[in-house]
Amino acid sequence: MAIVSRGFQGRRRPSDHRLPPGQYETRDFPVLSAGPTPRVDRDAWRFSVVTEGGERHSWTWPQLMALPAERPVVDLHCVTKWSKFGTAWQGVSLDVLLAQVETEAEFALVHSYGGYTTNLPLKDLLDGQAWIAYGYDGRDLTPEHGGPARLLVPHLYLWKSAKWVRGIQLLVRDEPGFWESAGYHDYGDPWREQRYQGD
Repeated sequence: MAIVSRGFQGRRRPSDHRLPPGQYETRDFPVLSAGPTPRVDRDAWRFSVVTEGGERHSWTWPQLMALPAERPVVDLHCVTKWSKFGTAWQGVSLDVLLAQVETEAEFALVHSYGGYTTNLPLKDLLDGQAWIAYGYDGRDLTPEHGGPARLLVPHLYLWKSAKWVRGIQLLVRDEPGFWESAGYHDYGDPWREQRYQGD
């Protein structure tokens, strides 16, 4: 006789409402990368936004540091099924960086040092939803986690939060990035389990 039915999930933990379907909580911070870890000197670091018309807006590291910083505390959800709650970051909101950029684009293709790319709708970078993060847990962001700076878009699966970010290309039409070209979902909402194309 079965003692535990297939539907029994045990007592719900207080954090369960923060856990998207198919995920499990970890207290570690796993390091996953598609290739070698780039080592980017801050003196050489540049971040650029290029509009659909070719207009370029660029920031050096000192210029980024001079902008108003925020300290978001967010949950992270990786497509490999781990979630980490309450991660503390420091960075500049994309609302600040895009405030002076005139564009009719609806999509963004994010570029990283090392050649990685990922795509997402431009509206997902605005309204307090995304940052260029350079600090984690009170310290400088390490290269293993995307330092000196990475994109942080916590409401989407973590592959959208491109490590070692160097720029955003604004596009009128959507264009798949690295993992999206390999079959990963174009949007990547963890609450809808959008891991792969067709999900």
